[in-house]
Amino acid sequence: MIGSTQVTAFLTWIKGLEFVLIHQRWVFVCLFLLPLSLIFDIYYYVRAWVVFKLSSAPRLHEQRVRDIQKQVREWKEQGSKTFMCTGRPGWLTVSLRVGKYKKTHKNIMINLMDILEVDTKKQIVRVEPLVTMGQVTALLTSIGWTLPVLPELDDLTVGGLIMGTGIESSSHKYGLFQHICTAYELVLADGSFVRCTPSENSDLFYAVPWSCGTLGFLVAAEIRIIPAKKYVKLRFEPVRGLEAICAKFTHESQRQENHFVEGLLYSLDEAVIMTGVMTDEAEPSKLNSIGNYYKPWFFKHVENYLKTNREGLEYIPLRHYYHRHTRSIFWELQDIIPFGNNPIFRYLFGWMVPPKISLLKLTQGETLRKLYEQHHVVQDMLVPMKCLQQALHTFQNDIHVYPIWLCPFILPSQPGLVHPKGNEAELYIDIGAYGEPRVKHFEARSCMRQLEKFVRSVHGFQMLYADCYMNREEFWEMFDGSLYHKLREKLGCQDAFPEVYDKICKAARH
Repeated sequence: MIGSTQVTAFLTWIKGLEFVLIHQRWVFVCLFLLPLSLIFDIYYYVRAWVVFKLSSAPRLHEQRVRDIQKQVREWKEQGSKTFMCTGRPGWLTVSLRVGKYKKTHKNIMINLMDILEVDTKKQIVRVEPLVTMGQVTALLTSIGWTLPVLPELDDLTVGGLIMGTGIESSSHKYGLFQHICTAYELVLADGSFVRCTPSENSDLFYAVPWSCGTLGFLVAAEIRIIPAKKYVKLRFEPVRGLEAICAKFTHESQRQENHFVEGLLYSLDEAVIMTGVMTDEAEPSKLNSIGNYYKPWFFKHVENYLKTNREGLEYIPLRHYYHRHTRSIFWELQDIIPFGNNPIFRYLFGWMVPPKISLLKLTQGETLRKLYEQHHVVQDMLVPMKCLQQALHTFQNDIHVYPIWLCPFILPSQPGLVHPKGNEAELYIDIGAYGEPRVKHFEARSCMRQLEKFVRSVHGFQMLYADCYMNREEFWEMFDGSLYHKLREKLGCQDAFPEVYDKICKAARH
């Protein structure tokens, strides 16, 4: 029998653990999550290397797709009683949102995480949906190629970037991640297989991006590749005054000779604007391998140019540039490990950083999740570049979070959920706000609804990985659902998959 003293001691221990997880989370992260994250990374890196060297992925791919088709047909034969979703656990996704639908929907297991083929003649890479950006850069840069748009964090997957969206500082030239994709392969609601391109099953091709897996299961994608160079020649320019920041950023975003354009806004009237070009030559004295574990976090390094009020020029190895914000998860890690950028910590433990976002989610618990929801913002809003100044004022008034990430992109006039208001391509900007709001009396729902209302008013879009507070009518005011709903009906999706709104919107999930 367990005595009351032992029960009391156990409950005290549980409360103590909860206190540490909430108030001193860095202890748990440093002692447990960092080593565990490192083990995960080593396993997936070795697995990807072995699979590619043995060329086993293409042969096994067809077998795995047939297995997915079999699962879907079995679901159908059993009466299609619930919606379907991928069997990947919700905590494994990079989105901070935990999808409760995983517990109620039919889970279809999709074990597709390999690079299938690199065709340098056609300049195409064919990949499975769970391939990560870390895998892609490790392989492609080693053979002299890269993706035109390679979104930042190592753990972002191809499937997530297609079914959601993806962006990088090269997007002012190439558009969003979906715009460098040339073909998708899907298993549909009836278990059939289909391949779609801009000329073959084109309606489906344009409807898939942003659909969050509600039109079918993505099983492969073909993506454009371009020749890579060794370094990014990166210029840093501090700019002060909101009007000057917006003018300079717009100007640099319109210059096609810039391979990369990015801005970090440290206050409403202070920013550093960065422009880069790929090159094979570097001045040794200006070489900066910013991705090395002992180096300062990138956003802190950039801030030094602002503090010293000087321009700069650096040569950064290409892969280091692509993942420049990975080690600090942009600037989110400073809230988890406050001393993470300290030189002593970086030199001793920086090789284990960052902890995996999926593990952070898995261990955060309900209490911490609610605290994050009410006292933390992770949002990307996409607005026309012409509205940048107005948008930054709105962000300041509604949430007041800094730094703010500024990333320009060209939005083509194509069918689908997201396109410009007119019939021509338009320059947009992603405004990324990640951190603790400093606006007085911040209340997540009301403040975010205000921000969403502004974004809708300028024909902008909210990235769907984040918390969304719109009602159904407001959501379909923001996104063009005409092609999406037409295909939902045509492909028999109404009984197979939830509508995208019901899958991602907070109002629909509570």
